[in-house]
Amino acid sequence: MLAALALNHAALTAAGLWPRSRLLGPNWTRLPAAAAARGEIALTIDDGPDPEVTPQVLAQLAAAGARATFFLIGENAARHPQLVADILRAGHEVQNHSQWHRKTFSLFGPRRMERDVAAAQHTLTGLGAPLPRFFRAPAGLRNPFLEPVLARHGLTLASWTRRAFDTREGEPAAVLARLTRGLGPGDILLLHDGHAARSPGGRAVILEVLPRLLDAVRTAGLHPVTLTAALR
Repeated sequence: MLAALALNHAALTAAGLWPRSRLLGPNWTRLPAAAAARGEIALTIDDGPDPEVTPQVLAQLAAAGARATFFLIGENAARHPQLVADILRAGHEVQNHSQWHRKTFSLFGPRRMERDVAAAQHTLTGLGAPLPRFFRAPAGLRNPFLEPVLARHGLTLASWTRRAFDTREGEPAAVLARLTRGLGPGDILLLHDGHAARSPGGRAVILEVLPRLLDAVRTAGLHPVTLTAALR
């Protein structure tokens, strides 16, 4: 019995440490089939808003006529309400990336996890955003307590098809290759405007990568949409 219990806990831990796992509940790793059939992909941008980087990201998206989903940290949004307004005014959408983005999020108990998720919902709607429908866990890590919390708030967990690792990789070519290798309809791509690594030239690596990524998306005949738009 002890061995079975240990194996069960090990399986739950492993599922929580695998961001794209569905073992702990629903988890978007790709867009719905109908969105993929329309040639849609989703650009998702985490950890902002950042007063230096986010305005430049918005300018690059506007130049390409592309829409993105910004998973915002609640306390960052509260510090920079004008950036939240700018994101929404540009036709992008704001979703929940926790209030405090603690590295220990996956170790939280149910009450603390509830406070973190609920606080971000309150912060973002208080800044004029529509009630978020998606949640992304800090670093993608979670535990079995998260899904009941998300269900109470009408939230769906969203991870990704492929990630840039652009918080630790500053070489733009390497980041771009991760995002475009096998790029296809229905993909959810993950980049960061907050906590972004710096390129050899000193810029946030997303600013070096995003224009080239948008060119690759266009060349492939794909259309960036927000997560909510993919549900239509």
